[in-house]
Amino acid sequence: MNDALNWPAPAQAALAARHQAESTAGRQRSARQTLRLLLLRSLAPVSRWTTPAPPTAPPQRVLLIRPDHLGDLLFTTPALQRLRQVWPNAHITALVGPWGQPILADHPALDEILTLPFPGFTRQPATSPWAPYRLLAAEADRLRAGHFDLALILRFDHWWGAWLAQRAHIPRRFGFAVPECVPFLTTAVPYNPRRHEVEQNLALVAAASGQPEITPGPLHFSVPPAAAAWAAAWLAGRSLADRPLVALLPGAGAAVKLWRAESWAALAAALQARGLTPLLAGGAGEVALAQAINACLPEPLPSAVGETSLAQLAALLQRSALVIGLDSGPMHLAAALGVPTIHLYGPVDAASFGPWGDPARHRVITSAWACVPCNRLDFTDADLPLHPCVRAITVEQVLAALPAALS
Repeated sequence: MNDALNWPAPAQAALAARHQAESTAGRQRSARQTLRLLLLRSLAPVSRWTTPAPPTAPPQRVLLIRPDHLGDLLFTTPALQRLRQVWPNAHITALVGPWGQPILADHPALDEILTLPFPGFTRQPATSPWAPYRLLAAEADRLRAGHFDLALILRFDHWWGAWLAQRAHIPRRFGFAVPECVPFLTTAVPYNPRRHEVEQNLALVAAASGQPEITPGPLHFSVPPAAAAWAAAWLAGRSLADRPLVALLPGAGAAVKLWRAESWAALAAALQARGLTPLLAGGAGEVALAQAINACLPEPLPSAVGETSLAQLAALLQRSALVIGLDSGPMHLAAALGVPTIHLYGPVDAASFGPWGDPARHRVITSAWACVPCNRLDFTDADLPLHPCVRAITVEQVLAALPAALS
């Protein structure tokens, strides 16, 4: 299939209009979704629509359920801090995926972290259609023994987590007013898809605590001293310790979010011409991306792709003057560390899921395609040539943001 980037402007405009129509149609509830909603309602108790009276004392044991990965967990950290402010004596437990434990391990607001391989978030296929429900029953038994008196389901559409909290007999369950979640909640808070996730999380805390919302603080992540020492040694071993580093993060969680290798290479060359030192970074799954970028250059860029733990990656980003990347968790990690960032966004709405922090330090670049954002990521490889919203971002756009970002 021909890449839509090469089409004439009228054809591109027509394609964008078609995408907009498809996106609108996709927001309509399908027959399958309607059936699922009816089944979920039938599984919830008759009392599901009642809200218990506010307790006379603050909760003693609070459970937070957040199944997501790096970026969304970092978006949760201001809410954790607020929880500790409003309930200073509560025992606060976070239930996260095994991948989330290192992200929240040192958060001062948490007393305990439990892990669970949440169905749909493990990035592994289910062993059977019934496996998620067997897991739910077993996990509910474990949580019941924890005697939690309040649960916050922080992901807006996580009906599985809401059902888990209900099955665990947690008496007060707060989540968002998404139809699939509501049957299992005692209090459902309105969800605004145009509001940033950090603010949504704080709205949930406000509803649960009865305290007013506050201006959100920064994201939280602390680099362990051992990781900082590793980064210092890694850079020194490559004669990069005193260089003005610009970390390039070419990976993302969906193929439609990726930028072209040729564009990354051209950006790297332009950075070098300005006296800056590009450094490729990312996870083990992005080695092929780094190799493709280096294949476009006369000399390969220094690369830590696939060589770091999360903490070591954070330490390298912290040593950078600037981080440039896509819509990805490591980019939010850079923002949490206070490093200036430039984010290339496409299908996902940056108003809801963009970088959190001072817009002067964390800049978002998008293409001019009219269908941005569609908030769809479920494209097949065959579909990708027709969805060039990230690939359409030019190197010149990124370079234009450099002076302000570096200042």
